[in-house]
Amino acid sequence: MKTLILLALAGLGAQLVDGSLGMAYGVTSTTLLLAIGTNPAAASATIHLAEIGTTLASGLSHWKFGNVDWKVVAKVGVPGAVGAFAGAHFLSALSTEIAAPVMSLILVSLGAYILVRFTLRGIDRRNIGKPVRGRFLGPLGLVAGFVDATGGGGWGPVGTPALLASGRMEPRKVIGSIDTSEFLVALAASLGFLVALGSQGIDPMWVAGLLAGGLVAAPIAAWLVRHIPPRLLGSMVGGVIVLTNVRTLLRSEWVDAGTTTSAVVYTVLAAVWVLAVVHSYREYRKDRAAESADAVAAVAARNVSAAEEPVHGHEQPVGAGRPSAPRD
Repeated sequence: MKTLILLALAGLGAQLVDGSLGMAYGVTSTTLLLAIGTNPAAASATIHLAEIGTTLASGLSHWKFGNVDWKVVAKVGVPGAVGAFAGAHFLSALSTEIAAPVMSLILVSLGAYILVRFTLRGIDRRNIGKPVRGRFLGPLGLVAGFVDATGGGGWGPVGTPALLASGRMEPRKVIGSIDTSEFLVALAASLGFLVALGSQGIDPMWVAGLLAGGLVAAPIAAWLVRHIPPRLLGSMVGGVIVLTNVRTLLRSEWVDAGTTTSAVVYTVLAAVWVLAVVHSYREYRKDRAAESADAVAAVAARNVSAAEEPVHGHEQPVGAGRPSAPRD
């Protein structure tokens, strides 16, 4: 019972982060399952089975709050499902020890770019609303789905920063679309694991525990992403990407950093992240105040025009409408 409660809490926390920031459900849940002795393939299979329910609930919640671009969901989700099925099927024969640090290095670079961009520049609306090309979304979904299945997580960390970096979608739309399309990825990965492994090592009660927590958190997370300012959300996502992947790099054979070194790096990065989020919030308040002042000025100008319109628009010539003088 204690394990089930911990799994439910982990599922709630992981979905709350994933649904509001577009990533980290798999990373958080996989870490817990591996810590209690689950082998990597069974851990990934358990998480993806739970994600079938959590991503469905998350997608419906994001759709309700208007956070989903269905064209993007289809163009990135279908290739993602193909990649996830392939990754799940070959996980037992595939080593990700070398690939993980390489991917983490790429993601740290993307995360740093997003953190700096949203913190210092805010939302660049010049490309917002422009369609995201299918030739970009297809390969992105294929790679993200494969990484997600083989690493127990990765759909959000790969897909979210790439779409944010394109500058063509609002952060809430990116997160909602990535979370919704993850349903297809989770379903395909689960089928791949069941074909390759059967039910070996998969505990249905663990799946139920993760699922229960995720279902509670899904609508809360969708509401949060609807109401968090885009500039602030971008800074938050960038920091999560950097911190998550720096952790992978420090633990890899490439770096193999000690406990003290890792602690110092985490502390510095966390401090920079907090300062960035605070700065983004202050700039958001300034932008909002400026927009409010402009809106008030625009309303005042319209009121002045409306008040002057009857005078100039309906002015009648002298004598018009008066009764004629009596004739002799």
